[in-house]
Amino acid sequence: MKIAVVALGKIGLPLAVQFASRGHEVIGVDVNERVVADVNAAREPFPGEAHLQEKLSEFVPSGNLRATTDYSDAVPRADAVVVVVPLFVDDDAKPEFGWMESATRSLATHLTPGTLVSYETTLPVGTTRNRWKPLIEEVSGLKEGTDFHLVFSPERVLTGRVFRDLRAYPKLVGGLSDDGAAAAIDFYNAVLEFDDRPDLDRQNGVWDLGSAEAAELAKLAETTFRDVNIGLANQYARFADRHGIDVHAVIDACNSQPYSHIHRPGIAVGGHCIPVYPRLYLWNDPDATIVRAAREANASMPEYAIALLEVAHGALKGARVVVLGASYRGGVKETAFSGVFATVEALRARGAMVFVHDPMFTDAELDALGFAPYHLGEPAAAAIIQADHDEYRGLRPADIPGVTTLVDGRRITSAEDWVGVTYRVIGEGSFGGVH
Repeated sequence: MKIAVVALGKIGLPLAVQFASRGHEVIGVDVNERVVADVNAAREPFPGEAHLQEKLSEFVPSGNLRATTDYSDAVPRADAVVVVVPLFVDDDAKPEFGWMESATRSLATHLTPGTLVSYETTLPVGTTRNRWKPLIEEVSGLKEGTDFHLVFSPERVLTGRVFRDLRAYPKLVGGLSDDGAAAAIDFYNAVLEFDDRPDLDRQNGVWDLGSAEAAELAKLAETTFRDVNIGLANQYARFADRHGIDVHAVIDACNSQPYSHIHRPGIAVGGHCIPVYPRLYLWNDPDATIVRAAREANASMPEYAIALLEVAHGALKGARVVVLGASYRGGVKETAFSGVFATVEALRARGAMVFVHDPMFTDAELDALGFAPYHLGEPAAAAIIQADHDEYRGLRPADIPGVTTLVDGRRITSAEDWVGVTYRVIGEGSFGGVH
């Protein structure tokens, strides 16, 4: 097949590589000329994705994969077009469709009969049918269900382990017609491979959910569940801190029974998915009070963590405080909705001199984010772990000369390694009186 992948980001590029690995001709389209040049040079444009570089080194020289900025090069006569353009939401949970609409107009301008169009970007329920179908038909002059098929098939992978996750999880599809769904099933069976999953009630593979709307809801539901679960864990942690209870021991005990699956509390919920998709759900369902409360609870955790630091350390005005981790999670060079921003803001509001360290970012990159870079070995009075980078597991007081207080917002260190330092972990019940 000839396959076009629109947007070569941290999901789109691994997808394009995966399709190429199955012997297909794949052309990636991206507006970023640097990304296109990197791909055509078989060079990964971003770090941290397992096996991406080795696969680029194989499938670009073989001719199975190339990149372009030109839709007219990639889309005409394609058997399938897979769209992975990001969708953003504003503070009022309103989706901002600008980038996706521009990409959709561009692909529709060059769409030819017989093509399957699949959106993998997470969308509010009803978007595929009510927004993208009429737009593609208007611009292309083609009719969905007759001249082309349109489906929704959400990505369900985590950056850093995309290739592993593509094999591990069922590929969900939802069409606007039975023929469209059948075309999507055939397509994804031809480009993906699946691990055996004896834990599932049905065979791992491509699962037809019956409609685009069902597939859209499935992605929103599974991600919103995680946000709600984490919000509940954070509520438990705050209660435990007030009453001298170790919530982590409680969670371990609860989860020893097969009907309890409580997540872990922490300083922040970040990334492109968990903080965003519940807001897309709320756009569809503004009366979802549970979802809204969980989102508010999670968004408040950086401020809560700094309040805990203040209780443990004392007044922060004028104190040198280092935030360890700019990334939203360990091992990923990405700051989308990272807790670092709210954490730094809360510290600055208390008059602290704030510095940020992250092993994945250069000083120039941290400076561009508005942060004063910190280097291990420089003095600081207090520190707070914001991202669970592996490098931070081995930190010791000597790495931060003068440190008297550490708040581990991710529970990746051990009190035994911080003797002589006031050491705190969210939810371990040792703060007392913080609300």
